[in-house]
Amino acid sequence: MFNRFSRAAREVVTWAIAEAARRGDRRVGTEHLLLGLLHDSAAASALGVTLDAARAALQSLDLEALAAVGVGVDAGELPTAAAPSTGHLPFTAAAKNTLVQTLREAVRLGSRRLEPSHLLLALLAAERPDAAVDLVARLGVDPTVVRSRLATAA
Repeated sequence: MFNRFSRAAREVVTWAIAEAARRGDRRVGTEHLLLGLLHDSAAASALGVTLDAARAALQSLDLEALAAVGVGVDAGELPTAAAPSTGHLPFTAAAKNTLVQTLREAVRLGSRRLEPSHLLLALLAAERPDAAVDLVARLGVDPTVVRSRLATAA
């Protein structure tokens, strides 16, 4: 399937892996795919948010999740950068499913290549419980507006 990814889409996935490593996470999830998309100017424009804002919102969600299970942590105590990983970071089941959905979005739109916009549409189609869905909601992004922006740009 990755042979159908455009160069830009491959870069987004590479950025997603880098974002997971940067956060010290052991797996690449849908939230990392969303962060990876924010390295793409067209996807960031469609979402209407910055990478820094998304990173901060994700950190806030992490702190709330920890507090919900009784772990009190200051924002400064969360890892923000990890040592470079010498191993492969696996993708979560949800992230793998999103990549499959990316292919479906491309086929639905009659595209032979998978583009970052197809990945964004796949993430917007996800339902809770999903980390990217929670992050999109926290950022105040309206998926309908983003879809409209993408359709206009196409």
